[in-house]
Amino acid sequence: MNDPELEAELADHHHDHSHRDISGGWLRAATFGAMDGLVTTIALVAGVGGGGAGRDVIVLSGLAGVVAGAFSMALGEFASVGTQNDALDAEAAVERRELAQHPRAEQHELAARFREMGLSEQTADAVSREVHRDPELALRMHISQELGVSLDDKPSPWVAAVSSFAAFAVGGLIPLITFLLGYGSLALGLAVGGVGLLAAGALTSRFTSRSWWSAALRQLAFGAIAAGATYLVGMLIGVSAA
Repeated sequence: MNDPELEAELADHHHDHSHRDISGGWLRAATFGAMDGLVTTIALVAGVGGGGAGRDVIVLSGLAGVVAGAFSMALGEFASVGTQNDALDAEAAVERRELAQHPRAEQHELAARFREMGLSEQTADAVSREVHRDPELALRMHISQELGVSLDDKPSPWVAAVSSFAAFAVGGLIPLITFLLGYGSLALGLAVGGVGLLAAGALTSRFTSRSWWSAALRQLAFGAIAAGATYLVGMLIGVSAA
């Protein structure tokens, strides 16, 4: 390559064109787990505290909720991701059978999809023929074009489960910090939980195009709605029980 301008552009492109690792199933599971842990525990603390419970009951209820929620999230993620992967494997088996039984029809179908993407008829036909020379490449291309997923990027059920468990546990413990340190103020505990929601929301903005303050306020609003609802329930049950 003897084009200095192209070499400079490629070097600059290589430096700037980088992406965060969002594959493997960890990001969605960790984000959902952390937010769920925060919101669930904040709402639980608000509900129990709103019913008039003391610090010991709040700590017991909160820790029990964290343990139960973390296991529930992990098992749910493992089953969900595993089922999704099994469904993808089943569809791949169907597509592999179609490629073996109707190779010309499948090649024509792929060329049609390429034309829909904007390629000329001649180019689409040429690319389709080239792809179909390799059965495994043809399978992956058909899966990608028809289902919008990749056989090479299936998320790991174990990664999703562990990420979800750890994130839920960490998020769930934040609203309990002040109670675990010996303080009994419900307002203080909820305030710490609110700070956790703001921080978690701002952190998620690093993986999206949303501004940090918008993501932070959105998560705080979600937590406030849940806490407000359970606090009212706690007040009603506490008053009626008394």
